[in-house]
Order: sequence, then structure tokens, then C-alpha cells
Amino acid sequence: MPEIDSTLDSIIIETHEHPDAAVIWLHGLGADGNDFVPIIEQLQLPSNLAIRFIFPHAPMRPITINEGYQMPGWYDISSLSIVEQEDEAGIKESSAILKQICEQQVADGIVASRIVLAGFSQGGAIALHCGCRYPDLLAGIMALSTYLALPDSLDDEISPHMAETPVFMAHGREDDVVAYDYGYDSKERLEGLDVPVVWYEYDMGHSVCLEEINHIRQWLTEIL
Repeated sequence: MPEIDSTLDSIIIETHEHPDAAVIWLHGLGADGNDFVPIIEQLQLPSNLAIRFIFPHAPMRPITINEGYQMPGWYDISSLSIVEQEDEAGIKESSAILKQICEQQVADGIVASRIVLAGFSQGGAIALHCGCRYPDLLAGIMALSTYLALPDSLDDEISPHMAETPVFMAHGREDDVVAYDYGYDSKERLEGLDVPVVWYEYDMGHSVCLEEINHIRQWLTEIL
């Protein structure tokens, strides 16, 4: 498994000169940090929100299901059934890197309670894994078209702050990459641990739709 560089390159866009909040947004398998940059303009967030958007680029790694082809990824995928044969080492390593990015923001003056961890697909799995175990209270976790990775360890590792951490989950009913049931079952599991989850589902595949962007805008505005 490749060593993940803790100084991952990222695209950073600030909506004001002195941001007091951060949204760290992880892309999906095979994409890069540019993937969700256009969503900033599409969100049309209130002008008084001073946010630092951070879009890290995942490292290149061989992906088993793609015959070992190297592509940007947060962890390896070895089966079409993504919840089986999970790459525990890769998931934990990327989760640790995301935690370091959070700590860098805190060192830069943005308190943890003003940090949102967000991600799509693989990126969402890492956002959930890291966020649910983060030692301090976060502003929220946004998990799009994704699932709980390594769920069996969560009961013992979940942060005591998760009972008051808003979680936004959204999924397409026709998702043929991360099955709808994976997302919905993950939502149910979180709710069983008293995590406050807002759940949306849409008539779409493995993508993002306009209705979803509107719901993200509402949620981010409420928590920030």
C-alpha cells in the first residue's frame, strides 16, 4: 500500500479574507480536488458566511477492482460489494490524514466546532470514519452517496460528541456504484447510536442533483 503524504496538495478557496469556518470536501475514487470546486458557486451561500473550502487531492494508488490500475483514491476497493474485504489500513490512514487537515485548520485559528467534514462516495466514507471518531465537537459531517466504512468498530470508537454533531446524508435511489441500501443502512446504524442524521434521497444514480445542492445550502447555512 502506498504511503499517504500528510501534506496532500489541496485546492483552497476562501469566500472572505478572514474565514472563521472550514469545509473540507473529499472527492470520490478516480476524481481529484477539482471535482467539487464548481459547487461553491452553485451553493449560493449567504454572503456573510466566511468559509475556507479545502478540496484535497487523494494520492495515486493501485485499485484492485480495476486490475491494479493506479488512480486517485482514499483506499483500495477489491470487490463490487464494497462493504466486504474492506481496506482497513487504507481507510484508517486516510482518516488520519483528514484529522491532520482539521488540526491544521485549528492551528490556523478556525475552531473545530466551525469545521465541516464533507465527502462524496469514497470521500464521504472517510469523512464519516474520521468525523465519527474526532475527539472534539465538529460543526457537522456531510456524507453524499456513501456508506459507513468499518462499521463494526464504531460502537467502541465513536466520539462522545457525535450525539450533538449534525450529520447530512444523501443518496440516489438508482445508485449503481454505492448501493442505496448501503447508504440507508448506514444512516440507520448512526441513528441507533443516537447520532442526529438528516437524510435525503433522490431519483438519481451515483451523482449530485440540483435538489440536493439546495438541501446542502440549507443545511450548511443552519449549522454555520
